[in-house]
Amino acid sequence: MWMWVNGELRDAADARVSVLDHGLTVGDGIFETVRTTGGRPFALTRHLDRLTRSARGLGLPDPDLDEVRRACAAVIEANPMELGRLRITYTGGLSPLGSDRGNDGPSLVVALGEATRRPDTTAVITVPWTRNERGALAGLKTTSYAENVVALARAHAQGASEALFGNTVGQLCEGTGSNVFVVLDGQLHTPPVASGCLAGITRALAVEWCGALETELHLDVLGHAEEIFLTSTLRDVQAVHRVDGRELPGGPGPVTAKAMRVFEERAGNDLDP
Repeated sequence: MWMWVNGELRDAADARVSVLDHGLTVGDGIFETVRTTGGRPFALTRHLDRLTRSARGLGLPDPDLDEVRRACAAVIEANPMELGRLRITYTGGLSPLGSDRGNDGPSLVVALGEATRRPDTTAVITVPWTRNERGALAGLKTTSYAENVVALARAHAQGASEALFGNTVGQLCEGTGSNVFVVLDGQLHTPPVASGCLAGITRALAVEWCGALETELHLDVLGHAEEIFLTSTLRDVQAVHRVDGRELPGGPGPVTAKAMRVFEERAGNDLDP
């Protein structure tokens, strides 16, 4: 595997950042995950726009998007694969121990790993921990992911692939790495960004292409929604057949099946929507 590390391609065995990088010591960093198919990235412009928004929210310098694009192209070319997970990581760089940043500037790492197509349906659980919709990191895609690691491990232990969070006021928010949609009376809904969820790229496209409403929803909506599905870069649109102990009827319901079909068609016709 070849990776881009601070300005050059390096073999994975020789790819290094300092152990004093602020992304490692305190989680001071941001990232994007981009799907590649046949060596072509999907929705890269939207991902890079969000990378800049996350950098500004964290107080990092704006990333040089021309360099990031060059890095992505170089890594994709150096690692041919049919379906890939392109990871762009941008951190506070070499810094003293503690929360203060150093003066050496940010680190940029781009890597690509193989991915597999997700099943059409999956199981999810809810967890007792909350997203803080008023926190300093709300809505930012940061490398401070330990909370997600803990929640996802619980999901896996219970035979599920994702864990869903409420926020501090009991509203449905998001998954550890996905956004959530529900169908109520035949209408598609998803929590608004104000709930504390990440403004997912696939989420935004699903809202636009499938006519979803952004609605404040209590967490207990999962107990009576007619259909539920997840969206993310590598899931696209994925139906939920079980949430906690509740089995949803059949496979993807009609609204979910339509969303899956529309997303696949629209994404196939425009790789940078």
